[in-house]
Order: sequence, then C-alpha cells, then structure tokens
Amino acid sequence: MAYGGSFDYLIVGAGPAGLQAGYFLDRSGHSYLIVESGTAPGTFFTRFPRHRKLISINKVHTGWDDPELRLRTDWNSLLSDEGAPLFTDRTPRYFPAADDMVGYLADFAAAHRLNVRYGTRVTEISRPGPPAGTGDFTARTADGTALRARRLIVATGVSRPYVPRDIEGVETAERYDDVSVDPDDFTGQRVLIIGRGNSGFETADNLIETAAVIHLAGPGSLRMAWRTHFVGHLRAVNNNFLDTYQLKSQNALLDGRVLSLRKLPDGTYVAAVSFARVDEVVKEIPYDRVILATGFRFDASLFAPECRPRLTINDRFPAQTDSWESVDVPDLFFAGTLTQVRDFKKSTSGFIHGFRYGVRALHRVLERRYHGVPWPGRDLPATPAAAADAVIARVNRSSALWQQFGVLADALLVGADGGLRLCEEVPVDHLHRAVAQGHFGDVTRYFGITLEYGADHDRVDPFDIGVGRVGQRDTTGLDGRYLHPVVRAFRAGELLAEHHLTENLENEWDSEEVHRAPLLAFLRERLAPDSAGRA
Repeated sequence: MAYGGSFDYLIVGAGPAGLQAGYFLDRSGHSYLIVESGTAPGTFFTRFPRHRKLISINKVHTGWDDPELRLRTDWNSLLSDEGAPLFTDRTPRYFPAADDMVGYLADFAAAHRLNVRYGTRVTEISRPGPPAGTGDFTARTADGTALRARRLIVATGVSRPYVPRDIEGVETAERYDDVSVDPDDFTGQRVLIIGRGNSGFETADNLIETAAVIHLAGPGSLRMAWRTHFVGHLRAVNNNFLDTYQLKSQNALLDGRVLSLRKLPDGTYVAAVSFARVDEVVKEIPYDRVILATGFRFDASLFAPECRPRLTINDRFPAQTDSWESVDVPDLFFAGTLTQVRDFKKSTSGFIHGFRYGVRALHRVLERRYHGVPWPGRDLPATPAAAADAVIARVNRSSALWQQFGVLADALLVGADGGLRLCEEVPVDHLHRAVAQGHFGDVTRYFGITLEYGADHDRVDPFDIGVGRVGQRDTTGLDGRYLHPVVRAFRAGELLAEHHLTENLENEWDSEEVHRAPLLAFLRERLAPDSAGRA
C-alpha cells in the first residue's frame, strides 16, 4: 500500500463545510489535506436538489454596505478574512440554481489555494494503536494509498438515503435520489410520495401538470418554516402543492403512516395507509408509482470497529459533544450538515448559513485544545456602560448570532479582578464547560448573549392578528416571540437572571430608552460586587 502523507488534520469531503474547515486550518498554518471523491468541490450539488433550485436565500440588494450585515441575507457564501469570493457576485437569483453553488465552491477553493486532493475516494478509516483506537487515524483510499492524520474532520454530509424500517415492502419504491425528474414520465399516473419534507414537496410540485393524482404521506403535523423558523421545514417556495390539495384538484396530503407497500405483477402498487385523524383507520389505496423522499443519513460504514462513531436519531447522525467531537472516538470531529444533531430541527446547523459559523467555532476549539491558542476576545472597560455598549453593538451587527440563533453566544466574562472580556461566537452548550474547566481563565461570573425566538413561538400562527405580541416600546425585558436579543447571567453553569431586549420591526435594538437603558440597568445590577452570590 502506498504511503500518501501524514497531516495534523485530514478533512474528508470538499463540500462547503470541508472547504470552510480547510480555509481556517490553512490560515493558521497547520498541515492539512482535504480529500474528495469527486473531480471538483461540491459533488453533492451536482445531483441535489434533484430539480436544481436551491432554497437558500441569495439576497443581493440589501441596502447595507457593511459586509457583516450582508451575510445575514447571504446564505451561501463561505467565510473568509478577505471577504471573497462571495456567492452573491455569481447570480442575482433569490433562489439560485444548484449549478451556481458548484461553480462557487470551485472558485472558493481556487481563490484560497486550498490543499484538496480530488478523485480520492476513502474506502476505510481505521485507528490502530497501541492501544487500539488511540493512534493516528489512517484513511485508505480506492487507489491503495494510506493517509495518516492526528485529527480527523468528517464533512461528508448525509450521503446515504434514509429508508424507514417500519414500512413493509419499502424496498420496492423508487427513491428521490434516482427517480426520473421528467414530468412526462408520470403523465396520467397516480403517484404516492412518502415523505413530507422539502424534497417530497419539490417532487410533487414538479408533477402537478402531468400526474393524474398525487398524494404525499407522512406522520405528524405538517410544519411550515414561516411558523417554526426552522428552514428545513416546508418552505413557501415548495408549497404550491398545498393549493392543489385544499382547492380540490385531485391531490391530497395524507396525515398518517404508510404501513406497507404491495407491488402487483403489473408493476402498480397498493399502499396501506393508517390515517392519524380518523381513529387510525387503515385504507388501501392503489398507485402507479411510489417515490420515497424520506431524507438521508450518515454513512458510518467507512469506519473500522475501533473508531466507528456512535450514531443517534434513528442512526441518521453521529452523536457529538458540545465541541462537535464524537462522543466515543476522541479526536474525531464533524463539520457541516452532520452537526445539526446538536440543534436538530431547531436552528441552522444543517445549512451553509449556519454551519459556516459552526466550523469557525470548531476551529477555535481545535486551536485552544491542540495548539494553545486562546479563544479570541477583547478586554472592555470594567463598567456596566461599556458592557451595554458592546452588547448593543454586537446584536445589531453580528451575522453569526443572527444565523445561529440560540446556538452561538457572545460571552461576556467577569474575571476574579472584576475585569470584563468579550469572546465572540462561543457555542452555548460549550460555554459552560469551557468556563468550568478554566479555558477562559479565572472567571467568577459570565453572561451569554444570544439572538433567539421566544418560547413557544412556533405554537402561534404569526399571521393571526388576534394573538397579541410584545409592544416595540416595551421595556420590561419580557420574552417576545420574534427574534430578539437575550442576555443571561450565569455562575458555575447556574442561571442567575436573564433579560430580553424587546423585538423590533427593523431588527435594530439601539433605542436609548427602549433597549439600552433597560439593558444597562440589568447589567449594573448583575455586575455589582455583591451580585455574585445573589440567586
């Protein structure tokens, strides 16, 4: 077997997360290699989404000149100190074509001269000893090369179709990843699509003009992104199908579980569907075609037993610590859409506009742990006024807190000498452990500053004007439903107090009376010398 080199870091996958991780490692001067099975970056986007329209926002005209603010509505660009290349320079389309993403990733890799080895398919990852499972990782490739690395970052995404185990005969269905996307192939047919996510609705929308009947089936209530604020739930751009259902155009949304599929000799199907809202009535329904659109899962088959990571959420994702490290394989980290396990169906770690900041935070974790580089931060004057000004400035400008709502926090740290230090974009779950273990020095108290939607925000129809909301002149610091800043005070992981800045239509929290003055009062009380012991 040929020896292909030894590195501090090996990154598997040259999609957006792999390139983003490579960029930060490159700028830090560490030895690294990105390996990619395809001939160019972003192989996933050469096939998906199948109907070639991305649902990630690409807003070119914002009225802002500040590059940081512009990233709030640019969901596709990767982060760089140079601020280039930007996806927004490629196309003005609000929902761009998938091919634009392929081209952009190639531009990013070339512009920053990232160390990527293409046409390199990893066939096995092992970790010999002694003792077993503690040495360097060894990645064997299809051409017989062995690559070694002290740390491994897996950025392969969810590459294998997720096939539900509880549907008898499910293996006979066609799959979203390889079914025809030509609507004429379904002319006059009755079609069942199993799965009610964006891929299922995207497929249904493509067939509206040609299929005779389209049914989408799946358990649970349909969740709309405009209500939950989770962009992986059904997006408005994909929900034309709902009109055809509710306005009686032969199509239907089946609220229930598909129990079985029976394929008949003529190639058609009979599906047994258990309806959730009709006392679990089971109905057998005939179809000409059945398409499985139930999502994807992580492929753990590459890993040898001594370093195979534990899986979670129906074995779809690797289980991870608050540092995006495998819970049972030290030095094995994950980047990109795989990290959504930490905020599953709540925030944005499954998408570029979220995980690009997660990768930057991961890099800072690696820098501290392996290279002795402290988390970047800046000292502030030790006054409540300076703290309030810093908080106001950050919540009004940060794209990371905006995109990774409730996941990343700015940390305002109070030292034993009373000094104040602000460290930006720390994972909320990681913050408490990092403080407890002294990663930020001798900290007596600390504050987490986040942007968040209010509690139970997804239980209320945002368009129902009969439901009240917090007034934009409210100064009580009460929780609001829409996105707004939250400042929480902690000691040794214990929540001492919290303050909410009231929501604002323009997302500008800079009013002296409404925003700064109440925040200043909160900070003045919590920063007082005797507040450390106050519950």
